[in-house]
Amino acid sequence: MSDDRPIRDATRVVAAGRRAEWTQGIVNPPVWRASTHLYGSVAELRAASGRETHHRLFYGRRGSPTQWSLADALTELEPGAEATFLYPSGVAAIAAALLSVLSPGDELLLADTAYDPTRAMADGLLRRFGITTRYYDPLAGSGIVDLIGERTRAIFMESPGSLTFEVQDVPAIVAAAKARGVTTLLDNTWATPLNFRAIGLGVDLSILACTKYVVGHSDVMLGSVTAAPSHWRKLRDTSFQLGQVASPDDAWLASRGLRTMAVRMAQHQSSALQIAEWLKEQPEVAQVLHPALASSPAHDIFRRDFTGSSGLFSFVLDGGNEAARAALIDGLDHFGIGYSWGGFESLALPVDPQRYRTATTPHFAGPLVRLQIGLEDPADLIADLERGLARYREALRR
Repeated sequence: MSDDRPIRDATRVVAAGRRAEWTQGIVNPPVWRASTHLYGSVAELRAASGRETHHRLFYGRRGSPTQWSLADALTELEPGAEATFLYPSGVAAIAAALLSVLSPGDELLLADTAYDPTRAMADGLLRRFGITTRYYDPLAGSGIVDLIGERTRAIFMESPGSLTFEVQDVPAIVAAAKARGVTTLLDNTWATPLNFRAIGLGVDLSILACTKYVVGHSDVMLGSVTAAPSHWRKLRDTSFQLGQVASPDDAWLASRGLRTMAVRMAQHQSSALQIAEWLKEQPEVAQVLHPALASSPAHDIFRRDFTGSSGLFSFVLDGGNEAARAALIDGLDHFGIGYSWGGFESLALPVDPQRYRTATTPHFAGPLVRLQIGLEDPADLIADLERGLARYREALRR
């Protein structure tokens, strides 16, 4: 196949990262478990210490073909990216990305809808290091320029937000940031690079909790940061200095999950949209918060920038209380109750976004339930939710 012939995503996730020197003639790169790499002589050891160690055996913390294969594959999914670094969790990835661009005295602009551990990091670790954080309305768009101050060094986005699913105008924010020399970071876990090309749209650092859709089986903690050429070396050096390394076994499992990600994402999207459309018609539901629905705020931006959606969304109950919401969730047969998402199994979670907002004040008609739609038959999930809404109605009558 010629190099200029386009390769589609489903093909790319199967082929990416499988260099011949790493696979050594088998389909999957093997698991290289090693802390120590041996050298043939002192001269060879000295030479290794003075050269670029990216994709070269040096010491276990610098990785092996197992980790390099996955990192390369994730880089291939982000056209225009330089390289990817792996981390033992998504939160570790966020921490390394932020610390690679922020120093004492700097300011971070953080979307008010950001993942709670990201907020905790900003209000805790970063504050201890003398870095201040200002939260901003995720729908600010080009208006973000009015918030960029003399000490602003980075803007962190999460689009859509993982509780209430506001879509940010990433290109507009990136343009404002670049004009002022400010770094942009995006938590792209919800869409993945299959549905949102962050680096191609000008984002400097694209972050994934690979625990979710890349792994896909709810059995590995893993994170990644994919960097534009301008930010790769600083990210790599910071990550080395922090001693960050992902387990080769976890990287191998994530590579295995990656091969089916395109197929799984298509099913997550299809089932979630079917269920979201059904929920819209239920009298107990006041609102469905799914970016791909035409009724969603900033749906026009979603249609412009995204090529698809995933399996995570929320819905708002029409009135009610904690007891009624719990009655709905507790009796579900096909939805587990738990954090995380992106696995093959469906999950339901009570969410209270007002507890995590400081720059915006969300108003909803009732309690929220977040759904992770897995790979079960959507008809079974709808029947389960229908029974749950009946329990909700009954609880309101008590």
